[in-house]
Amino acid sequence: MPVDPRKLAKFRTNARRRIEDLRVRTRDSLEVAVDTMMEERIDSFFRVEEGLEEIDKSLRAIEEEVAVVFDLSGAVRISSRLEFMEDRYDELDSEVRQRPRRRKGKINLADFLRAAGGGGESLGETKSEINNTFDAYKALGLEDGCSLADVTAAFRKLAKGLHPDARNGDRSSEPELRRIIEAHQFLKEYLSLFNTEPPVAERGRFSPAE
Repeated sequence: MPVDPRKLAKFRTNARRRIEDLRVRTRDSLEVAVDTMMEERIDSFFRVEEGLEEIDKSLRAIEEEVAVVFDLSGAVRISSRLEFMEDRYDELDSEVRQRPRRRKGKINLADFLRAAGGGGESLGETKSEINNTFDAYKALGLEDGCSLADVTAAFRKLAKGLHPDARNGDRSSEPELRRIIEAHQFLKEYLSLFNTEPPVAERGRFSPAE
């Protein structure tokens, strides 16, 4: 689904600002790591250095995608990947400076998919099971047009029952948990990224590919 050119331009400007800000902070953290970790925490330094370099590499790829994004689906993916990179940066920077993490811990779609998949694939390389609002609402047991508050409430209720911590470590429900996390992320981005009103059934189903 094409996006209003003005909103798309605003999204690109904001995304590039976030990329540059994170790039500057990543380089600063690496400099601090060199100064403070090389002597007493050498093993941790090499792991942090690799993580920060991975972030810088991912930012270059995301920056290229920003230049060619033209629809809501692409904007959602970019926003999600940036959020994951920001969380990953804060994790590494907290280790460098030996302080608690600043960003509030939360379930993160990209983080979960990486862990559940058992590999190092990025969000952009993970096959999506949710491709439109109809599928997303259905996965959460909601009707088309429900508000973001309804989406969040339904997601929390479902996630609480499906999470391995609530099932004595049983991970058999991970595929379903993966699906509702993706559905929640999709609808959260769709309903908030451009301050979009929730679609209603009478208007038909929304699909980024339309």
